[in-house]
Amino acid sequence: MKASILRSVHSVASRSSSSKHLLTRSFGTESVPERKVAVLGAAGGIGQPLALLMKLNPLVSQLALYDIAGTPGVAADVGHVNTRSEVTGYVGEDQLGKALEGSDVVIIPAGVPRKPGMTRDDLFNINAGIVKSLCTAIAKYCPNALVNMISNPVNSTVPIAAEVFKKAGTYDEKKLFGVTTLDVVRAKTFYAGKANAPVAEVNVPVIGGHAGITILPLFSQATPKANLSDETIVALTKRTQDGGTEVVEAKAGKGSATLSMAYAGALFADACLKGLNGVPDVVECSFVQSTVTELPFFASKVKLGKNGVESVLGLGHLSDFEKEGLEKLKPELKASIEKGIQFANKS
Repeated sequence: MKASILRSVHSVASRSSSSKHLLTRSFGTESVPERKVAVLGAAGGIGQPLALLMKLNPLVSQLALYDIAGTPGVAADVGHVNTRSEVTGYVGEDQLGKALEGSDVVIIPAGVPRKPGMTRDDLFNINAGIVKSLCTAIAKYCPNALVNMISNPVNSTVPIAAEVFKKAGTYDEKKLFGVTTLDVVRAKTFYAGKANAPVAEVNVPVIGGHAGITILPLFSQATPKANLSDETIVALTKRTQDGGTEVVEAKAGKGSATLSMAYAGALFADACLKGLNGVPDVVECSFVQSTVTELPFFASKVKLGKNGVESVLGLGHLSDFEKEGLEKLKPELKASIEKGIQFANKS
């Protein structure tokens, strides 16, 4: 999937009139379906690079960019890129409905970063409120869209979205995804460095949730296989779990993981679009409603299809270290899920 996006970018850059050729190459002689993607929070630190990456995706025919401010400028800028999709900017709550109508995929990076003096509860309440409002609109204007949740904390915002959709009578567990792809991207990158393997050939499943110890990379299942020591596996696991903190510290408190998150969000949206279009065997890790464990939501490998989740795959064989990590993450993940459900139902 990563390679397909990079090939798309290269083709667009080198052959400005090649969009028809590119689409034919990707899907044989069949025409590619019209697909509308909406990005909610498109003027933010994640939203802007994500908007650009979705503009580069040849599977997108309409790109709707929404935010409370700044989107006309982002849309004008991104709209000059010579690729297939038509770009429209929408600003303010009165235009949210138009942004959402007819959407096949809705990506939500909306929210605020943590600022000095702000507690985690402050951050949660602000972002949870934003997600609740946006999902209420999704239920009204595009209830059948696949919803890709990026807004943190994903372990809580996905359950919030589910509760909102349930109240509206539109909930379909096959169409709601927590985007945990950045954890997979990091695990692949870090593993490749230690295994001396080409990163494009590396695959590492990541299960659990999308924060701290709830992130559990399964390096025992990583391919290609490498003979890494137990100490190295422990260090790789911790680095994957602390990847966000690594970026925040490197940016000296002036930002968070926006560019890599946009990239990961674009990868997962691309997988969703391919599934909708009937491409076979599209499998990605995602935080979804699940019976893989006793928890109601859990990240694991998911097969994507024309209706969203085609099947939630099992965890496979776990090492003793991974089994221990799985049991350790459950209480924290359970608490985060319950916190989201309680927030959604308190008013």
